[in-house]
Amino acid sequence: MGWALAALVVGALLAALTPAAARADATTPAPGGKSGKVAFIGVPALMWRDVTPANMPNLSRLARHGSTGSLSVKAVGPRTCPTDGWLSVSAGVRSAYPGVPCVHEPPYPTPDKQGGATISYFNQVIAANDGGDFEARTGTLTSAAQAAGKCVQAIGPGAGYGAADPHGRVRHYVPSLDEAKQADWSRCAVTLADVSDVYQAHRRAAASDGEPTEIPAAARAAAAKSADRRIGQILDALPQGTSVVVAGISDHDRVPHLRAAVAADGSEVAAATGKGGAAADGGTLTSGSVRRSGMVILPDITATLLQSADIPVPGQVIGAPWEQSGQATGQQALADDDVAAQTVRDLLPWFFAGLVIVQLVFYAGAAAALRWGSARRRRGTLAAVRIAALASAAIPVSTYLVNLVPWWRVGHPLTALLIGIPVAVAVVVAVAACGPWRRALLGPFTVVAVLTAGTLAVDVVTGSNLQLNSLMGYTALVGGRYYGFGNIAFSVFVTSIILGSAGLAQWVAARARSRGRMWAAITVLVVGAVGLVLDGAPFLGADFGGVIALVPGLALTAMLVGGVRVSLWRLGVLCVAGGVLVMSIATLDYLRPPSARTHLGRFVAQLIEGDGIPVIMRKFNAMVHTFGNMTLTPIMLAALVFLFFVLRRPDKARAVALDAAFARAPMLRAGLIGALTTATVGTFVNDSGVAVIALAVTLAVPLALTTAIRAQQLDEAAVPRPDAPEPPAEEGEAAGLEETAGVSADRR
Repeated sequence: MGWALAALVVGALLAALTPAAARADATTPAPGGKSGKVAFIGVPALMWRDVTPANMPNLSRLARHGSTGSLSVKAVGPRTCPTDGWLSVSAGVRSAYPGVPCVHEPPYPTPDKQGGATISYFNQVIAANDGGDFEARTGTLTSAAQAAGKCVQAIGPGAGYGAADPHGRVRHYVPSLDEAKQADWSRCAVTLADVSDVYQAHRRAAASDGEPTEIPAAARAAAAKSADRRIGQILDALPQGTSVVVAGISDHDRVPHLRAAVAADGSEVAAATGKGGAAADGGTLTSGSVRRSGMVILPDITATLLQSADIPVPGQVIGAPWEQSGQATGQQALADDDVAAQTVRDLLPWFFAGLVIVQLVFYAGAAAALRWGSARRRRGTLAAVRIAALASAAIPVSTYLVNLVPWWRVGHPLTALLIGIPVAVAVVVAVAACGPWRRALLGPFTVVAVLTAGTLAVDVVTGSNLQLNSLMGYTALVGGRYYGFGNIAFSVFVTSIILGSAGLAQWVAARARSRGRMWAAITVLVVGAVGLVLDGAPFLGADFGGVIALVPGLALTAMLVGGVRVSLWRLGVLCVAGGVLVMSIATLDYLRPPSARTHLGRFVAQLIEGDGIPVIMRKFNAMVHTFGNMTLTPIMLAALVFLFFVLRRPDKARAVALDAAFARAPMLRAGLIGALTTATVGTFVNDSGVAVIALAVTLAVPLALTTAIRAQQLDEAAVPRPDAPEPPAEEGEAAGLEETAGVSADRR
């Protein structure tokens, strides 16, 4: 078994390190590669619903000829103020102005006689961001330009924060667009322009507490028209050949939204403004930061501006240059992205609160059904509880499957989502309970686990589209992850991988002519190796903590299935092996070009540069704080109590169902132990903390229950009646295991 475990780790490492440079979609730099000059027009609060030919004709034409995408403006806090957005552009890292709500604008840059400006209290901005969670180095954009012998100029107060150097000095500054002269637009390689009409309209209509708030549609349309006139003014003033980037760099009230982003090279700008240039059909924006067509993030802007101005991008910039991928995405589809994100955001707390209530009621009802009543009376109850358990276990995968249907495009997306999830649950239960495998003890158990693992496996291979805007996935509004496995999806995936491999191992052992345990263990290892590659490969799951947690759980399952003695020393070695494996993957990811690295490679870079400890401490603190989560913690506690005291402790709860299941299907015990081991380790190595084990038991315990009930039903049916012969053993279960796994099938 030792050689098999070593082969598992080595094989997963080799597969995970397959070069990720071979991306499936062909991309080209946007806007237009290294043009030498670039102008960035920051339009705080801009959304795609604003960009219509009637409201914003200039920007609409630019979007039609250039490349478009949705921009996640997530910075440091729950919402992003305009100055936060400009500081993030300055640093190329999420940043924020310290201690000032959005209603209070930071001090404007103070112009000087040399054509520049200084920003008051900028040393506080530097200290707050450099010492913050993301260690943002304000002034990176200007410092990089100066190192290349070029300059950055700012037009407008917000742009001053984007163009400031690390000392709060803006070398070239014009206080407003109206004061800009023609010569100002060609002075520097990078020009930043602040067009804040839309945001200021919301700020003027502040709520009673002074915070910016929503405004009537007519007022917003008027503000958008005013902003578009300024954008047209800028496009007309720019020197020919200048690339242009336009983005809504902030939120406008308490609710975060996705914002509009447009990029165009010089010829596309000329075509949009009627100055010549080849007409273009446009394209869709993407970047190495998100690896998702039609979506980019705020720190990407810094890398995009530097690349367009032919300036090397510093290593501390976490964003990646924008690229054009495929054909243009319609503006309505981009607006729909925000609808989907908002719907999930609004439903998320209610969904998990409902999940807690359903789980608690379910466990209480199942415990009563298992403990009390005559066999005849309980027969129908147990059958109903078994179906309910399957439905409970099908909830996680259903939250992903529902995204196969574009529910966000219907008139009432929330209603469509609330209907779609139960429909998906019903389909999964029907497949698990009605197929030919329904007669096997672990049949429905294995089908649900395999369907769950298979759904997430296909999803991560095809771009993680089902996880995006899923109730158990992630959204760009939160900005925690944009590709690969999120922590909740990781928990669901690895739990289903381990349980599914245990179910398949039971089937293999029951049918092997000899050495059933060996073939069962090999089955677990093969399935586990696939899971490791999918979870840990930088170009797939890109999950750092997941590999550390998955290795010991899988190996422990394989040892128990294969009959190998388990010891604390071996468990420790397995945990170390998981750490070595993931660091090997991260190190080789680091060796790739900076723009191609995932967060695994960037973490190694941070360790080398001495910045890794704050990252580790930030994640550790986030993990510790999750134990106070009053939504997920009750699920975890209730499930563990139910598993160990209702199903597992007959002396305490007078229930022998799980023991009967273990006797008939010994691989079930191995799978549950391995899954709980991975969930426990995963809890302490992921910043989502208790969410990992809570979602693992949400899947594992109902599957264990449905198997336990089936075992109890078989035991009760096996009791001989005076007038009937004893029924034969279930094919592939007791008889097969006696011959291949050496396990007695006790039919009580």
